Amino acid sequence: MTNSTTESFAHRFGAIENWPTAEVVDAMIEGQMAAIAAIGAAKPQLTAAIDAAAESLLAGGRLIYLGAGTSGRLATLDAAELPPTFSWPYERAIAVMAGGPKAITHAVEGAEDSTTESVEALKALNLGAHDVVIGVAASGNTPFVIAGLDYANSLGAVTISVYNNVFGKLGEVARFPLLGATGAEVIAGSTRMKAGTAQKALLTCLSTGIFIRMGYVYRGRMVEMRPTNIKLQARAERMVAELADASLRDATAALAAAEGSIKVAVVMLLSSIDAAEAKLRLEQAQGKLHAALTQNVGN
Repeated sequence: MTNSTTESFAHRFGAIENWPTAEVVDAMIEGQMAAIAAIGAAKPQLTAAIDAAAESLLAGGRLIYLGAGTSGRLATLDAAELPPTFSWPYERAIAVMAGGPKAITHAVEGAEDSTTESVEALKALNLGAHDVVIGVAASGNTPFVIAGLDYANSLGAVTISVYNNVFGKLGEVARFPLLGATGAEVIAGSTRMKAGTAQKALLTCLSTGIFIRMGYVYRGRMVEMRPTNIKLQARAERMVAELADASLRDATAALAAAEGSIKVAVVMLLSSIDAAEAKLRLEQAQGKLHAALTQNVGN
C-alpha cells in the first residue's frame, strides 16, 4: 500500500495490453481530459500565487524552478519559454534540475533524493526575499524539491508548489500549493501522463498570469516578444499594424526603426514620434504600453 495517489493502481487498466488499440487511445485521451479538469480546484491558490509572484518580480526578483525527472523537465521548459515570449532576461528565469543539466535528457539515479543539492544551488544563486521559487513534483514528496522550498521559505522568498498527490508534503511546505489531483495513471506510476499534463497546464497558467499581471501583455498580444526569425518577424509586423491601426508597410518601417521592439513601434505610430522619444515615454511608464499610451493622451 502507498499513501501516494500518483503511485496507485487502477484495476480498470489491469489488462490494458490486451485491449484493442482504439480503446487504449480512448482511455489515454480520457485521462488527459481529466488531468486538465483536475487543475480547476487550484484556482484560488493559483490566483494568489500569480499576484504575489508578480509583486516580487516587479521588485527585481527572479523566477527559479526546482524539479526532478519529468517534473523538472516540465519546469525547465516553462523557464525556457519566458525569454522568447516576454523578452524576460535569461538570468531571471532559472531552472534547477536534480542531477544537473544532463538530467534533462538522461536519468540521474538518486538525484531527487538529495536534500543538499537544491539548497547549495540556491545559495550559489544568492537567493533573496524578492525571488520566487517554484517547486514541481508529482508525488509532492521529492526531497530535492522540499529541501529547496524550505530554504527559500527561510529567506522570505515567495514559494509555490505544483504537485499531484493529495498526500504530498508540498501542500504544507509552499506558501502557495497548487494541487492537480490526477490520481492513478493508465500505466500505474507513469506520471509523465496525467500528472505531467496537469503540471504543464498549471505552470503555463502560472507564468502567463504573472506576466499578464506585470503588464507584459497588451490587448491580448505578447508585445514583449522579440522577432528572432521569419515567422516571428511577420507576427510582429502584423501585431504593430493591428495595435497602431497602421498599414503593414508603416508597421514594418516603424519596427525597423524601433530595432525590433513592438512596444516602441506602436508608441511611435500612435504618437507620431521617433524611436528615441517612444523609448523615453515607455521608460517613464515603467515599460507598460498601456500606461505609456494613456500618458500620451493627456500630453
